[in-house]
Amino acid sequence: MNHPTHTTLRSRRNWYIHSCYTSGDYKSCLAAIEEELVACAGLCEYPIYCKGLIMRHQGKVKESLQYFQAATSLSPHNVLNLKQVARSLYLLGKHRAAVDVYEETTKLGFEDWEIWHNKGLCFTYLKDYEEAIDCFERANDVQRHDASYLQLGKIYCLQEDFKAALKTYQEAVDFSPQNAEILTTLGLVYLRLGENQKAFDHLGNSLAHDPLNPKTILAAGSIIQDNQDMDVALMKYRIAAVKTPNSAQLWNNIGMCFFGKNPPKYVAAVACLKRALYLDPFEWLISYNIGLVHLNKQQYASAFHFFSASINLNPNFAATYMYLAITLARLDDFENSCAAYQKSIEINESDSTTRLNYAITLFNNDEIEQSREQFDVFEDLFAQSGEGEDDPDQEVTAQSAELREALKVEEA
Repeated sequence: MNHPTHTTLRSRRNWYIHSCYTSGDYKSCLAAIEEELVACAGLCEYPIYCKGLIMRHQGKVKESLQYFQAATSLSPHNVLNLKQVARSLYLLGKHRAAVDVYEETTKLGFEDWEIWHNKGLCFTYLKDYEEAIDCFERANDVQRHDASYLQLGKIYCLQEDFKAALKTYQEAVDFSPQNAEILTTLGLVYLRLGENQKAFDHLGNSLAHDPLNPKTILAAGSIIQDNQDMDVALMKYRIAAVKTPNSAQLWNNIGMCFFGKNPPKYVAAVACLKRALYLDPFEWLISYNIGLVHLNKQQYASAFHFFSASINLNPNFAATYMYLAITLARLDDFENSCAAYQKSIEINESDSTTRLNYAITLFNNDEIEQSREQFDVFEDLFAQSGEGEDDPDQEVTAQSAELREALKVEEA
C-alpha cells in the first residue's frame, strides 16, 4: 500500500487554504494556516502569503507587511511576494520604500501593469509628477486601463497642463467609451476651461450610462445654474442629495440656487450655505458666498465677518476684497474700505467692476478727483473687455451712467 508523501499532504493543505481564502471563510483559512505553519516549522511560503492577505483585508496592514516580508525571505525572487510587500508599504504611507521594492521587481525582468500603475501612485504621493507620468504611460504600454488614464489625466491637471489632460481623457474615452467616470472627468476639464457646451455634452453622455452619479449631476447642475435656470438645477441637486447628503459643494450650490432665484430666497440660501460651512469649515468659497447673501440682505456686520473669514482662508481672490470694501463703506469705515479696494486692484488690476465700485465709494465720500480717476480707468477697462456689447450687465450699466452724470454735474 502506498502512503501519501509529505509533499502531497502539503499540496492538499495549500489547496484547502486557497479554497477557504477565495470563498471568504477566513476563520477556517487561518486555522488551516496555523496547522501548516506548526507542521513545517514556519517555513512554508504559501500559508504565510495567504495570512498576509487576510491580515491586510482585516485592516492590519503592519502585520500583513511582516508576513509578506517573511514569505519574501523564503522566496526572494517571487514577484508576487514583492508586489504585496510594496502594496503594504504603500498603504502604510511609506511611498519611497514601496518604490524601491517595485524597482526590485522590474530588475527581475517582470513586466506587469499593476507594478507600473502602483509605482506611479507612489510617485504621485511623493509629488514627483514626471516620474509618475512615466510610470502610468508604461502601465498603459503593458496593458491599457481606465485607472491609469484617470491618474495620468489627474497629474496633468495638477500641473495645469489641461491640453495634455484633455488628450489623455479623450484617449481614455476612445478606449472605454461607456465609462461614466472618464466622461465626467473629461466634462469637468472642459468646464474648468470655460467650454460649457462641450462639458455639458460629455456630462450628458456620462449621465446616460450612470444617471444617478452624484459627481456628474453636481457638475451638470452647476452648468445649468450658470445659465440661470435655478429650478432645473435644483431638481438635479435633489437627486444628488439622496446619494451624497453630506457634500459641502452640493449644499453650497443649492444655497446659491436659492440666492439666484427671482426673487431671492434668502432664508433658504443662508440655511443651505451654513450647512455647507458646517460640512467643510475650511472652504473659503462657502464663506464668500454667505458674505454675498448677507451683503444683499443689508446685514453688513455679518457680511464683514464672512468676507474676513474667506480672506483668511484664501487671501488671493480679488473679488472678496472688493465686496469687503463695499461692506466697510456701508459700515462707514471709509479708510479701511479704500485699503480693501487697493488690495483688490493689487491682485487683479484689470477688473472693471472693482474700479466702478471704488469710484462710487470715493464719490460718496466727497473724494471727487480720485473718483473721476477710478471712473476713467473703469471706462477704459470696460471698453477693452467688451463686456457691455453682447449681454450688458444692467446694474453695471445703470450705476456707471448715474455716476458719469454725477461727475459731470460736479465738474460743472
